[in-house]
Amino acid sequence: MKITDLLTKETIILHLKAKTKEEVIDELVAKLKDAEVLADAQAFKEAIWAREAQSTTGVGDGIAIPHAKTAAVKRPAVAFGRSKAGIDYDALDGKPSCLFFMIAAPEGANNTHLEALARLSSMLMDASFRAQLESASDEEEVLRLIAEKEGEGETKAEKTAASAAKRPKVVAVTACPTGIAHTYMAADALKAQAAEMNVDIKVETNGSSGVKNELTKRDIEEAVAVIVAADKQVEMERFNGKHVIQVPVARAIRKPKELIEQALRQDAPIYQGSSAKETAGQGKPRTGFYKHLMNGVSNMLPFVVGGGILIAISFIFGIKAFDPKDPSYHPIAKALMDIGGGNAFALMIPVLAGFIAMSIADRPGFAPGMVGGFMAANGGAGFLGGLIAGFLAGYLVVGLKKLFSRLPQPLEGIKPVLLYPLFGIFITGMIMMYVVIDPVKAINEGLKHWLEHMGTANLVLLGAILGGMMAVDMGGPINKAAFTFGIAMIDAGNYAPHAAIMAGGMVPPLGLALATTFFKKKFTKAEREAGKTCYIMGATFITEGAIPFAAADPVRVIPSIIVGSAVAGALTMLFHIGLPAPHGGIFVIPIVKGSAWLYVLAILIGSFVTALMVGLWKKEVEE
Repeated sequence: MKITDLLTKETIILHLKAKTKEEVIDELVAKLKDAEVLADAQAFKEAIWAREAQSTTGVGDGIAIPHAKTAAVKRPAVAFGRSKAGIDYDALDGKPSCLFFMIAAPEGANNTHLEALARLSSMLMDASFRAQLESASDEEEVLRLIAEKEGEGETKAEKTAASAAKRPKVVAVTACPTGIAHTYMAADALKAQAAEMNVDIKVETNGSSGVKNELTKRDIEEAVAVIVAADKQVEMERFNGKHVIQVPVARAIRKPKELIEQALRQDAPIYQGSSAKETAGQGKPRTGFYKHLMNGVSNMLPFVVGGGILIAISFIFGIKAFDPKDPSYHPIAKALMDIGGGNAFALMIPVLAGFIAMSIADRPGFAPGMVGGFMAANGGAGFLGGLIAGFLAGYLVVGLKKLFSRLPQPLEGIKPVLLYPLFGIFITGMIMMYVVIDPVKAINEGLKHWLEHMGTANLVLLGAILGGMMAVDMGGPINKAAFTFGIAMIDAGNYAPHAAIMAGGMVPPLGLALATTFFKKKFTKAEREAGKTCYIMGATFITEGAIPFAAADPVRVIPSIIVGSAVAGALTMLFHIGLPAPHGGIFVIPIVKGSAWLYVLAILIGSFVTALMVGLWKKEVEE
């Protein structure tokens, strides 16, 4: 299918009346409506704004590509608008936008349609082509220019493929939430820049039509580094051991040269994978504090989950069955508690601190971070002390690297094996011992005392806040902040907050599963099938099961799951439920402190609140 099959004279506005971003969107939506492209203009406009909320579609260089894929579109189409004066569209480069392409894709758009739209995005990277569009005198000339550009033939990269083996090779992955425009614009920007720099590059695109130009094992092995420009999840485990640069997709569009140069220098951390599939790009990739914290948390979680479930299983024999002095003592319960609590769970804080420090200072930061975390755990500073130890050790080693950079070259080899661990561990240990541990221990005791003496109303409010946080971004930084707080409270001996957090994390997928069951006409067949899977994901505490629904209809779904999760969290506090295991799902319900039936009731009520809100807000779909 050609682009000119999607863009017609009836969907072109050569002289936009709009003066603002809002007016541009309204004018282009109205043009598509007049051309009988839309089944529901208001729903389509809401989908456009939902996409804008994720990141601006003003890609810079005078271009904006607002787009949405929704059931409100009857047939795929493109509307083109042009403003000679330029309009402030929140563009990535801060400059006014003059050329506007609004892409309307139905939910069932096939690969032919999506590939045509991807070609349009790629063509707009050509500055001379944009200049021709800006000066086109009428609609026929716009269509002629696009048709000529589309038929230019093979790319320059293919003509120079014979010499590729002699050039340095970089591989990349591009992905955006919608997968229509930014994915392909980022890919073309990287390929064009690589050709200019005489660098061999292969770019995998994760678009609406699926993964294209997929990277092979050999591609990855031959590459000097990997660029992941993604605002959504992509498979990361395959990059284990490679230098990986992770940035938002917009960065690849705006600064491809900077990224390729960084890749050639291998100026990026070596990716450390695991046996499970890792993902990146859920939302925009983070850097700085969040990146380092999540590196620690993600590496800590296997110890928390594995050890926590073993602790939970030991409680089945009796809450005190691990204690030889208790009448309920059972040797298996003691073995489970020793393995899960005495060993795996005991490593939680040192591992957290070690990997935070490693994220900041690379491998030399690991040992000082682990030691600092171990001191925090044994000294009563707990989870908060471990966080401080990780950041302290990491930035301390960064300072040591700068200090020792002036040493003679022959001493380079002893830095990682002697100087960094010796001074890093010593200084971190001294600061933890004499500055950090006692004050943080007092803070922990004060927080524990405060929580234990909170009134019911305040506890209910806290439960609502923690439960709601689990649904805000479903596995993102806010969700992780609540989860981290819950683990810290378990470590401090207060189990109530984590009960609210676990209930709040189960509600989003369960509530949407119920919604697809009771309000079938509000969901597509594919969504109803996904809803069945959400029953399992909710029962096993996989909050991320709600993400596809939230991405498709964020305006209605996200508030609904936040309210449902907040209700569940508040009710667990009202019912005085505690959860000693640092995990969630049906596995831990039998060992909650308080009534397990009331805990289940709180989760079900929250789930039904979400299901009812979604069912009432969403409109019926036409398939």
